[in-house]
Amino acid sequence: MRAVALLVLLFTACAAPAAERESLRALLDESCKPCEDFFEYVNRKWLAANPIPPSQSRWGRLSKMVDDNRERLKKILEEISADAEAGKLAKGSQEEKIAYLYGSCMDTGTLAKRGIAAIREDLDRIEAIRDIDGLSKEIVHLLEIGVTAPISLDSTSDFKNSNEVIAELSAGGLSLPDRDFYFRTDERSVKIREEFKQHVVRMHKLLGDSDEQAEKAAATVMAIETRLAESRLTNVERRDPYKRYNRMSLAGVSKLAPAFDWVAAFSHFGLPRTTPVNVTEPKFYEAFQKELTGTPISEWKTYLRWRLVKAMAPRLSQEFEDEAFAFDGKVLRGVKEQLPRWQRCAVVVDSSLGEALGQAYVRKYFPPAAKKRMDELVTNMRLTLRDELSKATWLSEETKRQAVAKLDRIIPKIGYPDKWRDYSALTINKGEYAENMIRVARFHLRHELNKIGKPLDKTEWFMTPPTVNAYYNPQWNEIAFPAGILQPPFFDMEADDAENYGAIGAIIGHEIGHGFDDKGSQFDAEGNLRNWWTDTDRKKFEERAACIVEQFESFEVQPGLRHIGKLVTGEALGDLGGLRLAYKAYHRSLKGKPAPVIDGLTGDQRFFISFARLWGTQATQEYERLQLQTDPHPVPKSRANETLKNVPEFREAFGCKLGDPMVRPPEKQCKLW
Repeated sequence: MRAVALLVLLFTACAAPAAERESLRALLDESCKPCEDFFEYVNRKWLAANPIPPSQSRWGRLSKMVDDNRERLKKILEEISADAEAGKLAKGSQEEKIAYLYGSCMDTGTLAKRGIAAIREDLDRIEAIRDIDGLSKEIVHLLEIGVTAPISLDSTSDFKNSNEVIAELSAGGLSLPDRDFYFRTDERSVKIREEFKQHVVRMHKLLGDSDEQAEKAAATVMAIETRLAESRLTNVERRDPYKRYNRMSLAGVSKLAPAFDWVAAFSHFGLPRTTPVNVTEPKFYEAFQKELTGTPISEWKTYLRWRLVKAMAPRLSQEFEDEAFAFDGKVLRGVKEQLPRWQRCAVVVDSSLGEALGQAYVRKYFPPAAKKRMDELVTNMRLTLRDELSKATWLSEETKRQAVAKLDRIIPKIGYPDKWRDYSALTINKGEYAENMIRVARFHLRHELNKIGKPLDKTEWFMTPPTVNAYYNPQWNEIAFPAGILQPPFFDMEADDAENYGAIGAIIGHEIGHGFDDKGSQFDAEGNLRNWWTDTDRKKFEERAACIVEQFESFEVQPGLRHIGKLVTGEALGDLGGLRLAYKAYHRSLKGKPAPVIDGLTGDQRFFISFARLWGTQATQEYERLQLQTDPHPVPKSRANETLKNVPEFREAFGCKLGDPMVRPPEKQCKLW
């Protein structure tokens, strides 16, 4: 079961001491004019002084916070590891698991000695496949150890009955970022495919293949993945929940791909034959059937071998990890060198044992006062949106009533879970990094599948406490803000309301707004996929969303590259609606009193500067291109400037005039509420 509508790519952060707080006035580059390029006005000085490090594909204030946070996580991990070495930890405790997982990841000497020993048994299993029955069993085994080859099994709330937890089959098994990478004909895309094939060749040679065998393997992998990619939904199509909701019985799944033994697969995971299944992409499973019956077993074995080594490369000896980075890091994202080993291992522990590590993080870096202040901000934001909905003249009374009901039912989660995850069933051993990660994969898959057919547990979180991100989950109608995001510059207990509403207030509004964006608006107050709009109101909503599409497709980000308007609509609406809502909530918080002027900046000016500061990020050309092609979030500069161009209060705060680059003509300004 997955949370959706993420705010940004994952970050982690911790609080900086109050003495290190940035002065908003000191940020500004006065050589830039705020009405010409507000992003540069706020961020140019900082970005010029902080170039992209060679180990990063993008760099900004949040990236710096990630680095700082990993230092703090390192301290926690080293303290726990020292206790483990001293025998101070209880056998099998969460702390011991953290120490052993981190230690096994850091133990490069053992990894070098073992080479591919950790996957030798799996390679032998693949080589032993003789028929479709053996192929089916191996696909299930690979799925269980965290390798999608190509099916992906999970749990989900039923789209039309959100309290029912059912199985979900989604599409996987591709190595390039999305289906269009297999078919684009521009020079860069063609080069990426050629680089990918050479990457597959080099990886197979590391497995011991001859040049001829490796070349043949690469051709086979590319051919199979290209055929599978043809059946996949596009990024834009995946934003339509109706396209991704296809509930059926196990018999229905078997009709899509009868050559695969679905009954045995579900039995292996303890799922009854009566288990309902949502198949997110039925055409993909029809293509899967064609591959099962039309592709020789020898080629399937080549494909499965590739999927295994690709998934496991970061857990094997250095040459495998280096080769994985050479393509995924250097080619796709333009990164020059890998992160230090300890940083990579800290990320592994957070993603694997996040709520165990998160407990230590929260104790050190998330005071109760921060949680209390966030409660107040969320309450004010919700009350403000309630007022805005009641005053929305373009909505009928019936749609307003349904919208308010949905707003009132939103569940806010702040900081960390009320109930921590139990890791007692997970075994982590010293010196077994690859095996530990296989056990982690098994543990998390079993955790998901064990939810099926049982009462829905809405206390669960889909991000770890140190994460700098936030989410709205339309099927649960909830918003969540991990402790990591509740730190400067998003949220600062030492800052005035103008800064906090411009930053975390806009993020709160963004996530609440996802309940009413192009995708979230199709789910009702209970989280069910249902049209609760009148036909006339829905048409008006689509017209407002179309304004965003036109705006974000109207300019080039790189030569020849623009945003895909229908891909970024939801996030752009979240940014715009969230900022406007936060502005009104900020003024509501003033209770009629004038805002103070600080460092010569009015309250409104500080509000908008605080918002633009969030997106102060620069990226490699490769990464930015990748984001434009695959990510529903606009690039950071657009999140600042294109949002503000639609806000009249911004224009007034900085004395901008019609015709200035930061002001869209009134008839073209986009607005939701």
